[in-house]
Amino acid sequence: MKFMKLGSKPDAFHAEGNTVRYVSSELATDVIVNVGEVKFYLHKFPLLSKSNRLHKLVLKAHEEDSEEIHVADFPGGPKAFEICAKFCYGMTVTLNAYNVVAARCGAEYLEMSEDVDRGNLIFKIEVFLNSSIFRSWKDTIIVLQTTKSLLPWSEDLKVIGRCVDSIASKTSVDPSSITWSYTYNRKLSAPDRIVEHGMKIPERVDYVPKDWWVEDICELDIDQYKRVMIAVRSKGRMDGNVIGEALKTYVMRWLPDTIDSFASEVHLMRNKSLVETIICLLPSDRGLGCSCSFLLKLLKFAVLVGVDETPREDLIKRISLKLDEASINDLLILARSSQATIYDVELVQALVDGFMLHEKCCWEAKITGDFVLGHGSWLNVGKLIDGYLGEIARDPNLSLSSFILLSQSIPESARPIHDGLYKAIDIYLKEHPNLTKAERKKICGLMDAKKLTMDASMHAAQNELLPLRVVVQVLYFEQVRAASVVQRREDSNSITNAEEEWDKTLPNECSDSLGKQMSRLKITRDGNVRKNGKLSKKGSKNSLSGVQLLRSRSRRIFDKLFVGGKGNGYGENRSSETSGSSPSPTSMIQGETKSSGSSSRHRRNSVS
Repeated sequence: MKFMKLGSKPDAFHAEGNTVRYVSSELATDVIVNVGEVKFYLHKFPLLSKSNRLHKLVLKAHEEDSEEIHVADFPGGPKAFEICAKFCYGMTVTLNAYNVVAARCGAEYLEMSEDVDRGNLIFKIEVFLNSSIFRSWKDTIIVLQTTKSLLPWSEDLKVIGRCVDSIASKTSVDPSSITWSYTYNRKLSAPDRIVEHGMKIPERVDYVPKDWWVEDICELDIDQYKRVMIAVRSKGRMDGNVIGEALKTYVMRWLPDTIDSFASEVHLMRNKSLVETIICLLPSDRGLGCSCSFLLKLLKFAVLVGVDETPREDLIKRISLKLDEASINDLLILARSSQATIYDVELVQALVDGFMLHEKCCWEAKITGDFVLGHGSWLNVGKLIDGYLGEIARDPNLSLSSFILLSQSIPESARPIHDGLYKAIDIYLKEHPNLTKAERKKICGLMDAKKLTMDASMHAAQNELLPLRVVVQVLYFEQVRAASVVQRREDSNSITNAEEEWDKTLPNECSDSLGKQMSRLKITRDGNVRKNGKLSKKGSKNSLSGVQLLRSRSRRIFDKLFVGGKGNGYGENRSSETSGSSPSPTSMIQGETKSSGSSSRHRRNSVS
């Protein structure tokens, strides 16, 4: 810390209690100066030789036939006046970053300028400020902190402005040119190094990081911090990510850890001002600077303290641009007291709407059908909202319309798999057992049975909370999927082993009949079928006989389910419930079974 000593005489000031100060001297004191609650017993001559204002006050007191002078509004109080008085006496005074501003304001009040005496106190303090204090990083910050209690004097004397400009200029210096000390405890710039004995020793930081200045200015009051950050941004040399890191560090330093203490009445106005200030200081480029997690945390605080609408809307727009980077816990923002739900679903709905509006404008040229080419952010948001729906579905006050609206705000291309949506629907049905049949059908209509994985389909097929129509659809599409898998597997095996089976001869008579059949029905690589020594075309019914038999087999299993239900009256319900959005599984099965039978007859004719 920089300091400056003034005067050479020994300190002769003494105190009696907390309210009396006097100078021990052979000469009796002839003036009493009252500064606040403290009385100073002093001599006129040394004071009047340095202070023009004390000269005026002494004349006024003499006219009133009084020996006492009252100075009620002295900047810096009794301590600052004592420094000025000691300088008048020529006693040793030490100035540093903690008292120099108070002494400067006191000297200005007492009019201790060069017009009164050469080398007066104002001149000496200004030399000390310009040559030492404003050249020191940490001393400048300390001086700026002391100016708050000295308003408006410190502002009028431009001490605050000079401190802010000095700090902002130093933050813009090339990090490789920095030689002064600074605080940097937030993180290590290099990974821990493991030594032979198993101890972890952090690597020494051999370079100055770009955000070296962030922690030191966190000690400033929010108003002073705002002025410094505005000055830093006005320089135009600071990266947006560094500014974002600075704001995040300040929020972590000053905002309380618990929500109860944050929203307490004692600190409510201070916290509101802090949050609004941080929002207005966010980097101008909305897509850079601050992480989505930090912005959402800031939004939680903004909701709690009732931030004004304009800064809140600006924050929502910023979050919408990078919603794909958020996590489910980030979105769990508690609702205000006026809302019935636990979490603020309307706020999340606004975030999703803003994200989709921005993404559609940016990616409109890259959309093909219902699929977004190379656009993973949509998929991330789709997964995020499905997980969020699963969390809020446990809220008994969450309305069905809010659930459906939030679910439908995500396009189909952002939700290729419906497992997360199904899980959320299942939770909602469990937590809201009083839903009507129509309401259950409506919420289940959000889900596409074709987009469920095998595990989700197995769970849904046994879920008693789902409407029967949904269960039938799940069973049907699972059967179709299983049949297609078996078909692809058999087609692959038949193509792979075609040439090997072509020249095989069976070793004994027991395999003669199978050998005759295989020799009569040979499959070539181009899909043609040998029939009675001739090649039949690829599109003939014989080439599809294996597939048709496979489908008939899986459908016969599905038919048994419906035949067994007819006696109990479930067959009609199932066919009627499935006739809405997709063709009835039974009608499709019956029609295709006939074609399968005819195909089987053609196959037998061709073999015989």
